[in-house]
Amino acid sequence: MSLLAIGGTTLYALLGVLIFWISFIIVDKISPYKLWEEIVEHRNLALAIVVAAKGIAIGLIVAAAIH
Repeated sequence: MSLLAIGGTTLYALLGVLIFWISFIIVDKISPYKLWEEIVEHRNLALAIVVAAKGIAIGLIVAAAIH
């Protein structure tokens, strides 16, 4: 592999992670309660599953957009 290919792969990986986290923060802000507090402190398993599904969906969308 060339250095250019490794650099491009690293750049796209970092860009994908950045977009994923920004979108997760947006989802957290538009939800009617604090997701992290509800999942960790109140141990809301149903909400954790929904947030995980949203995370997977956002990750798939970001991966498809970058690909």
